[in-house]
Amino acid sequence: MLDVCLLGTAGMMPLPYRYLTSLMTRYNGSSLMIDCGEGTQIAVKKAGWSFHPIDTICFTHYHADHISGLPGMLLTMGNAERKEPLTLIGPKGLQKVVTALRVIAPELPFEIRCVEIQEPEQVFYLHGYKITAFMVRHNVTCYGYTIEIERQGRFMAQQAQQYGIPKNYWGILQKGDTIEYEGRRYTPDMVMGPPRQGIMVTYCTDTRPAESLVKNAAHADLLICEGMYAEPEKLAKAKQYKHMTFYEAARVAKEASVKEMWLTHFSPSLVRAEDYMPKVRDIFENAHLGRDGKMAELNFPDDSADIS
Repeated sequence: MLDVCLLGTAGMMPLPYRYLTSLMTRYNGSSLMIDCGEGTQIAVKKAGWSFHPIDTICFTHYHADHISGLPGMLLTMGNAERKEPLTLIGPKGLQKVVTALRVIAPELPFEIRCVEIQEPEQVFYLHGYKITAFMVRHNVTCYGYTIEIERQGRFMAQQAQQYGIPKNYWGILQKGDTIEYEGRRYTPDMVMGPPRQGIMVTYCTDTRPAESLVKNAAHADLLICEGMYAEPEKLAKAKQYKHMTFYEAARVAKEASVKEMWLTHFSPSLVRAEDYMPKVRDIFENAHLGRDGKMAELNFPDDSADIS
C-alpha cells in the first residue's frame, strides 16, 4: 500500500488558501517528498503527517517555488529529533544549491546526502521505492519522477515441496537470498513466480508536453501533472514560459493510458478552475483538479483503493 498526499497545488507563489506544489508519499514506514516550496512545513502539519519518517526529498528543478522551503523543512526535521541520514535527489548543481540554502540552517543532527542526477533518465532504489527521474521540457533543467513499489511474484509452495526444501528456508528464498541445503544450491527463481504488477505514481511539473513524460507515465495508477493555465487563450503564454495547459495535460494522460490524473501547479491568477474541468474530461475522463491535502491510498491491483 502506498499513501499519497498532494501537499500544495499553487504555482509561482503561495496563496492564503493554497501552498506551493509539493507531494509526499508513505510506504512501509518511510516517507518521500517531491519539491519543497515555501509553506510546505505547514502543509505537512495540516495533512496530519509526520516529518520524522521523511528519508528522501526529490527536486524537479531549482526555481524558488519548488525548493525555497527546504531550510525550514530541515530545521523542523531536526527539531523532530531526526538522527538518520536524509537523501536529497535533484538535477546537477544540487550540492551547490543546498549548501547556499543551509546558510540559515547550518547545524542539523542528521547527515544530508546529495545525489545529483547525471543522465536524462536515471533510476534510484531507496527505502523500498524505485524512483525514475526523467528530463522534461522547461526553461531550466527540470525532471519529472515516477515512483514505483515493485512487487515480487508469488511464492510457489508446491514447487518448494517438490524440491524438498524445508519450510524454515522458505522465507529466506522469498527475501531473494540463495540457500545451500544437503549439498544442493537453491535460488529464489526456483520457487518464485514472475513479478506481479506493483504501484506506480508519476509526478511532473513545469514542462511542455514531452515524450519522456508519456513514456515514464505509461499505465501509471496516478499521474499528478502540472496544468499552469486553463484559459484557452493562454496557450501562447504556456508555450513561451514552457508550461502546459489543462488540455495538454489531459492529452498526455490519455496518450500514456494512465488510470487517473490530478492537475496541479495551476496559476495563482486562475479563478474558478473547476469550471474548466468538463472540457478537460472530454479529453481524459478520469481527470481531477488537485487540491491541497488531497490524498489517495493506492493498493496493489488485487486489492482495493481509497481516495479522499
